[in-house]
Amino acid sequence: MSSRTSPKVAVLLGGPSAEREVSLSSGRECAAALRGEGFEVVELDAGPDLAARLIEVAPDVVFNALHGRWGEDGCVQGMLEWLRIPYTHSGVLASALALDKQRSKETYKAAGLPVVESILANADEVRARHVMEPPYVVKPNNEGSSVGVYIVHEVANGPPKLDEGMPEVVMVETFAPGRELTTTVMGDRPLTVTDILTDGWYDYDAKYKPGGSRHVVPAEIPTEIFDACMDYALRAHEALGCRGISRTDFRWDEPRGLDGLILLETNTQPGMTPTSLSPEQARSVGISFGALCRWLVEDASCNR
Repeated sequence: MSSRTSPKVAVLLGGPSAEREVSLSSGRECAAALRGEGFEVVELDAGPDLAARLIEVAPDVVFNALHGRWGEDGCVQGMLEWLRIPYTHSGVLASALALDKQRSKETYKAAGLPVVESILANADEVRARHVMEPPYVVKPNNEGSSVGVYIVHEVANGPPKLDEGMPEVVMVETFAPGRELTTTVMGDRPLTVTDILTDGWYDYDAKYKPGGSRHVVPAEIPTEIFDACMDYALRAHEALGCRGISRTDFRWDEPRGLDGLILLETNTQPGMTPTSLSPEQARSVGISFGALCRWLVEDASCNR
């Protein structure tokens, strides 16, 4: 950071991904919190001229509130490395690994963490036949927020009718039944476990619409499962090389005990909206939203 009394923070928000609206909400919340913490804040909607605007603004730190492709997959991180501007959250490699669901699963497996079987398949082939025995899930390999997720149940008469907007190659994975659990890691500290309760699949609306889901924090689950979530989340964070905060999502098939707990994915830039999980977990352990945003700015760096 420079010697300014009040460091200048550029909050990146919006951008061109499928998660633009979530990012706009996250970015505005973070910008307001950082102003409340005494920072000078500039909000930048990330477009094709982002590099030029950053050079013009000359921030001390970039707060990356982008979600999805381009903002969360190493692209913006690489540009910030080139400009030598410290930035929040994970670096180039961890960001790219975590958003690539298949490669992140391979990283989990190498670290001894439990996952379900999955393959990458051509979307047209997935539309034409069952490429895996149902039940299974089809999703883009590099999107978040449950964008473009299809569940194919055991009773399905045929393969899924994927939207034409789906990418050419998609991930197909064995469906993992059970409860939806999640744990945020802050630096080297797992915060707590949340049990996410919904009427159905934890989809985009359940994540971001008020009343779309109910969160039990801390989760009322056996100590063995709670401790495993905390341990697995930290190990996933470290195996991927994450920095700042990350959030790892799990499914837990309760009748199977510890054998029923599997990792779904790690989000290197968790949502920071009013209904988001990571700020809620931080609050539950005594860290206010403003303090969380301040910590992220103070943790910012480059060359990672």
